[in-house]
Amino acid sequence: MIDTLTIQTKRTSASRLPEVDFNHLEFGKTFSDHMLVVDYHDGEWQEPQIVPYGDMTVSPANSALHYGQAIFEGMKAYKNEQGEVYMFRPYDNLHRLNASAERMCMPTIPEEIFMQGLTQLLRLDTPWIPSFTGSALYIRPFMFATDGLLGVRPSDSYRFMIITCPVGLYYNKPLRVRFEEKYVRSAEGGAGFAKNAGNYGAAMYPTKLAQQEGYNQLIWTDASEHKYVEESGTMNAVFVINGKVVTPALSSSILDGITRRSVLQLARDWDIPVEERKVSALEILEAQANGTLQEAFGVGTAATIAPIAVIGYQGEDYALPMPPADAFSHRVSAALADIRSGKAADTHSWMVRV
Repeated sequence: MIDTLTIQTKRTSASRLPEVDFNHLEFGKTFSDHMLVVDYHDGEWQEPQIVPYGDMTVSPANSALHYGQAIFEGMKAYKNEQGEVYMFRPYDNLHRLNASAERMCMPTIPEEIFMQGLTQLLRLDTPWIPSFTGSALYIRPFMFATDGLLGVRPSDSYRFMIITCPVGLYYNKPLRVRFEEKYVRSAEGGAGFAKNAGNYGAAMYPTKLAQQEGYNQLIWTDASEHKYVEESGTMNAVFVINGKVVTPALSSSILDGITRRSVLQLARDWDIPVEERKVSALEILEAQANGTLQEAFGVGTAATIAPIAVIGYQGEDYALPMPPADAFSHRVSAALADIRSGKAADTHSWMVRV
């Protein structure tokens, strides 16, 4: 790891922190004072810099705008009860970012740039990290092509950046979702496992249609049969059926969620059976009908645990039981919160000190 003093830093001349109402944070709308920037050209990464958050100039022929070479990550930093700052599983995010980069023909990010840049950025903007229940500093690393050329080929130049924003709860009530049986988020052999921008852009129209029908999100199904569960909106989907934690097995069309990994690990720690396999829409509805579907929820960085209250299927809505206080989703949500705040032991070394 490079020395903390080697990243050139230009501090903002006027912090926007006094203007922020931390009691009314809209997710992803309020950004911290600084950002990390590093460019790639001539076959290598250049010197990283930390500069004040602000706009930047790109060519109208920027190849990311025309051909979609853009990837990103979502992660969080937290303050514990002593005011110390920790990141949650940052190396996992780095590895997934680089898997996305390889899929999109982009250069991988060296660990020393990612980790040292992130560490120095968070130390600089530590006052932006909230500490009330359910809050965190959301971290958005991203990379995009920067060639100004209208040619369908991988760019020769790129920019990697990290921006951050203080956030509260993403969802404040259980979700209404429905199975999507027409549109496709991703297909086997595609780039669904990568966090590339195109995956999210293509999902917006069918999601908008569902929201117009009164749903919060979709449960995506497979591209070939529209039979098997893939993801829930922008989250991984998890079900508790007859005492077992059941979730779709990872594939080239399903994102390998960091929160998903953590939830499944805690279930195994507690000797709860875990099944990673194909899960059909009909299996979920049959379990709902016979009373063995105990819980359904989405898991992801933004929401952590997002309970599902209603599932729509072919024009009918099916209500799910309200999970009791000792339900798995409540237990795992509390356990993750305790690990992140330092109240519980970090037995898997998920937290990395800033």
